[in-house]
Amino acid sequence: MTMDLALIVAGMALVTYVPRWLPLFLLSRRRLPQWFVQWLDLIPAAILSALIVPELFVSGEPRSLVLFQQKSLVALPVLLIALKTKSLGLTVVSGMLLFWLAGKIL
Repeated sequence: MTMDLALIVAGMALVTYVPRWLPLFLLSRRRLPQWFVQWLDLIPAAILSALIVPELFVSGEPRSLVLFQQKSLVALPVLLIALKTKSLGLTVVSGMLLFWLAGKIL
């Protein structure tokens, strides 16, 4: 059983490491076109949106679109606080506080 476990861990490490290492290895010595670099800059925003939007606006079983729920109502003021202050700590604390307050009021 120990050898099987070691092989599983080694395999998991390999399939995690190689897809991250290979593009870095192949592309690190090449000059990428500017349009490609600009496109790559958009990926973090797209991933963040794909993670956040369903959490804020989709609920229930079966899944349905719900625009006005506690999470989505709190998200707008927290977004404004984040944009204005650019402080991660203040954004997190204000988000927690607003979410708690919304739970008490709604």
